[in-house]
Amino acid sequence: QEKMAEGNHSTVIEFILVGLTDKPELQMPLFLLFLGVYVFTVVGNLGMITLIGLSSHLHTPMYYLLSSLSFIDLCQSTVITPKMLVNFVIEKNTISYSECMTQLYFFTIFAIAECHMLSVMAYDRYVAICNPMLYNVTMSNQVCSWMVVGVYSVGLIGASAHTVCMLRVLFCKDNIINHYFCDLFPLLELSCSSTFINEVIGLCLSAFNIFVPTLTILSSYIFIIASILRIRSTEGRAKAFSTCSSHISAVALFFGSLAFMYLQPSSVNSMDQGKVSSVFYTIIVPMLNPLIYSLRNKDVKNALYKLFGKRNFP
Repeated sequence: QEKMAEGNHSTVIEFILVGLTDKPELQMPLFLLFLGVYVFTVVGNLGMITLIGLSSHLHTPMYYLLSSLSFIDLCQSTVITPKMLVNFVIEKNTISYSECMTQLYFFTIFAIAECHMLSVMAYDRYVAICNPMLYNVTMSNQVCSWMVVGVYSVGLIGASAHTVCMLRVLFCKDNIINHYFCDLFPLLELSCSSTFINEVIGLCLSAFNIFVPTLTILSSYIFIIASILRIRSTEGRAKAFSTCSSHISAVALFFGSLAFMYLQPSSVNSMDQGKVSSVFYTIIVPMLNPLIYSLRNKDVKNALYKLFGKRNFP
């Protein structure tokens, strides 16, 4: 649909989302798959938030940060997945211009917040393992609260910058978005005005929000691994390594798929490959995080057992 604007241009007032695939035979299986993933994500993340809230012995900096990550994952998934599920069951999935900008704004807040939250969590583990004596001072409740406020502030500032830049872009011809949600580069491809500033700001912010957390996480884990190697017992070492490796694999999947999508110039980026990499950081990682950060964790298992009135986990 189009509306006549001043002059001879017509501006797009709604977009059509192409979705993940246009193959009819894949629509139903994918709908069921992603519906399952979404339910799992909501239950897993809400479960973590509730469990951490109700279990007094989980009221520590590590779990405070973990419940913040669960909240970010829950919101991120809810901003993206329901609209994507609609795509699988209706013929033509439209989204109004204002809904599209709102989705872009909230998606960007939570994506940026997740990047920095993962780096804060890696720093927390670094302090716990490498400077255990100073842990309570370094990661006091006040410091943790400020860190979380900082994470959301960076998300809000980044999302506002992206969205304000997007609002000045004109859409007058094409309104078909080759994606399953309103993302930065698929929208810029439809523009009929200059997108140079948007691309520069997009790449600069993406570089900052991907490289700074990645460097923080890498350096934290290098120190953590060096510290683990000094552990005398083989069993202790193996246990610490298995925890670290699951964290690192989740982080690598998240940042790898983000970098693939946002750190290439738009001329190189193929949207169809981009859609596949987007599935990882918008849908798969929010589902995996509660599993990765909790199932291998004795405290969480004990809290679950206590909550359901059973004895402690061995």
